[in-house]
Formats: sequence, structure tokens, C-alpha cells
Amino acid sequence: MTGKVITKQRGRPRSFAPDQVLQRVRDVFIQKGFAGASLDELAEAAGVNRPSLYAAFGDKEALYIHTLRHYGQHGVAGIEAIFGKKGPIERRLGEVFKGAIALYTAPPVPRGCMIVGTATVEAPTRPRIAAAAAELLQQTEKAFERAFARAVEDGELTPSPTPAARARMAGAALDTLAIRARLGTTATELQAFADSMIPVISR
Repeated sequence: MTGKVITKQRGRPRSFAPDQVLQRVRDVFIQKGFAGASLDELAEAAGVNRPSLYAAFGDKEALYIHTLRHYGQHGVAGIEAIFGKKGPIERRLGEVFKGAIALYTAPPVPRGCMIVGTATVEAPTRPRIAAAAAELLQQTEKAFERAFARAVEDGELTPSPTPAARARMAGAALDTLAIRARLGTTATELQAFADSMIPVISR
């Protein structure tokens, strides 16, 4: 979602950038979860009133899904940008993990990953959230798989394990980093874990 949304407030239009709104409410959802985040808190973080938020994104669940997709799509784009660089696959994989760790441990509180930390909690009872999260996980693994497939073609990696299997391992490593970050594991410890996983994935 790009551009600006203009909503009516008693005859006076108000505009805001959807990307900025989704980034702001993402912080509230990550810190408090879907259930714990109130509409007043979300509107305050977004810098718009509740009617404007509803008009632009729908109800709270719809706002959460918009935010989740925005978060996930930026993550996938970041992964693809790193793998699009030149250099050994091990170094590029390490850069992906390093970027994830920086995001997961960003102040003021450990964030972890929005999918792992919040969507998984709601998935059993909210199928729309479950479907959106599953789709983003698949997109993430596909980004890894494409990178590993190119590395096989270039002779950097052997065909076995398959690119798909390596992608699942890389995705699982990201999930583990997110969980540990959410529990307060330091960035240094997370980096040590990531470093130990790189040779396992790219052997």
C-alpha cells in the first residue's frame, strides 16, 4: 500500500502516508500482541483518529493483517536485496541473519519477529491471521530457496540438500533467533547462534 490516504473529518480532509502508519502501529502490535493492543493505542501511535484508521484499513484484525503483510514484504525484499549482491553465499546468508538480529533486538524492548511473536498466538482462533502469516513464511522461504538454487547453479553449493531443504533450515534459524530475541537473549549471543548455523545450512 503506497501513496496517501485522504479521509473526511466533518468536512475537512486529512491525509497520511499508509506506510508510515503501518510502521507505527507495527511497534504497538509487536510489543503488546494483537489482543493486547487497544484501538486507542493504535490510533495514538498512528497519529490519526480511530474513524480515520477504520476508514483506511478496516477493523482491528484487518489493520493487523495489513501491518503483518507490510512487515513481511519489507523483510522479503530485504532478503532478496542481500542475496542479490555479489560474494560467497555464506557471507550473504550471514548478512541476512545479522540484519534480522538488529531488527529483533532493536530498542526500546526486544521485538523478535511479528509473525513468530504475535501471529502464532492468534492463528488457532483467527484463520485470516493464520493464512496471512503462513503466506509470508512461504514467501520468505521461497526467497531463500531462489538464492540457494542460484548458488547450486554457480557451483557454490551441492545439489543435496536441495535448495528447498536449505531454505527450510534458514527459515527455522530465523524463527529461533526471533524467539530467543523475544526472551531477552543478547545480540552477541544471537550472533553466535547464527554463526553456528551458517555452515550447517551451506555445507
